[in-house]
Amino acid sequence: MVDAREYHERTNHTRERLRERSFQLDFENKPRPSKRYVDLPRVAPDGDLDPPDYPALEAVATDDPDPPRNAPTPDSSPDLRTLAHYAAGVTKELEVRGESTAFRAAACTGKLYHVDLYLVAGDCGPDGPGVYHFDPESDSFDVLRQGDYRGLLANAAGDYPAVTEAPVTVVATSQWWRNAWKYRERTYRHAFWDSGTILANLLAVTHAAGHRAEVVTGFADDPVLDLLDLDADDEAPLELVPVGSGDPVPDDAVTDAAAVESIDPAEEPLSADPVDYPLVPEAWRQSRLDDGAAAAAWRDGVTAESADTSIGATPPAKASGEWIDLDPVDRETASARPVGATIERRGSCREYSHDPISARKFATVLDRALGGVPVDAFVDGDLRGLVDCYCLVHAVEGIDAGVYEYHPGACALERVRDTDRDRAGELALGQSVVGDAAVNVYLVADVDAVVSDFGDRGYRLAQLEAGIGLGRLYLATYAHLGLGGRGFTFFDDEVAEYLSPHADGQTPMTLFAFGNPA
Repeated sequence: MVDAREYHERTNHTRERLRERSFQLDFENKPRPSKRYVDLPRVAPDGDLDPPDYPALEAVATDDPDPPRNAPTPDSSPDLRTLAHYAAGVTKELEVRGESTAFRAAACTGKLYHVDLYLVAGDCGPDGPGVYHFDPESDSFDVLRQGDYRGLLANAAGDYPAVTEAPVTVVATSQWWRNAWKYRERTYRHAFWDSGTILANLLAVTHAAGHRAEVVTGFADDPVLDLLDLDADDEAPLELVPVGSGDPVPDDAVTDAAAVESIDPAEEPLSADPVDYPLVPEAWRQSRLDDGAAAAAWRDGVTAESADTSIGATPPAKASGEWIDLDPVDRETASARPVGATIERRGSCREYSHDPISARKFATVLDRALGGVPVDAFVDGDLRGLVDCYCLVHAVEGIDAGVYEYHPGACALERVRDTDRDRAGELALGQSVVGDAAVNVYLVADVDAVVSDFGDRGYRLAQLEAGIGLGRLYLATYAHLGLGGRGFTFFDDEVAEYLSPHADGQTPMTLFAFGNPA
């Protein structure tokens, strides 16, 4: 079995590998961007979508599972259709090269949309207690199972309180081939990047509606596979998101995976000839947790052992190096664009002007997007968790061009070195548009240290933290009228070398470029 460190090294982008691995996309074999069951019953909830009016910049700026201040007090259970739609549904259709193209609520690598959402619900389910699959094209739900199976998830998560008390838990999965068609073995990384952007939306909309929500990464994988009746060679669970509270799992709920019968639901083929990339499910299997006790032990270990590691350490004193204090807009005067409208507005900026953005907008985007994630596994006492942030600043008013480390706890920049637009584009697989942007944000992690301290499951957590950060950067950017942004990929080792020695062996997880659209 390949461990996460070997997987990461084997899937690094280098100029030599890209030259050696000549590859052409087979558009005749391109997979459909959604999963279709053949014979399962389907539920289409009545009524219109009800996106919350709460400001996006408030909704994303929390590492607390509880809803933010001044969020509405909900008078009912979570509106599952609205939550699923604004996390993973189709929000607009645009004409691209003469064809109508559907765009989803959250960004996805290559617009291949390989992440699916399942809901394990009690009484608040679309048709009562049951296990449901969300169909993004129709905003409806396929019914996999009827009955209350929340106890099985609670057991798999080691009786984690958020799961045992939630009226519904969302399960995010990746159907590998839908992304591997283009990205091959790198799909395991993309599973956490792309589920991260979806979960950023899901957390924002849930918190904006006044409900509790957090991400649970510590759970036994095989019981969830069995519950959803998946084959890990094709599709596998990534994260759980318990939504709401105060609705405990009933005593008679199903808790034992052995009691779950296979339903073997038929699906329409994704494409004519799916191709297997065994490294992807192999990396996923290597990071599995065996049972609820193992999940609880791993979770406790991440929290406790972080006190003995350099990961998440307190940033250096400002006396060392050149520091710039940032001044984000306060919550009273920040953009009030609602989270639903922000998600609908979100795009993928293709061209940037070289005009500078204001220092306050720059500071506000970073401050709101990178303040920490409500997750079950914590690195003690630090907002950054397993991931650090470096900014290549090209055009921000009042800030000299250069590479800076952003310290979220201090809301300050620490200067690292000079930079230029041409080199920024070269680092991003030679995409000059990245150098045109006002700012490039790299979220980086020390993969060796993460896996050494927290195991292969820690690699999932680091990639996911960067993915949720990427999703929140999208939301914080598009909450501002006049700003645009987009995620990009990169030459891993060249970026790591460019940030060294300051980044101390860290390697990039995700890249987001934002600024003024051309």
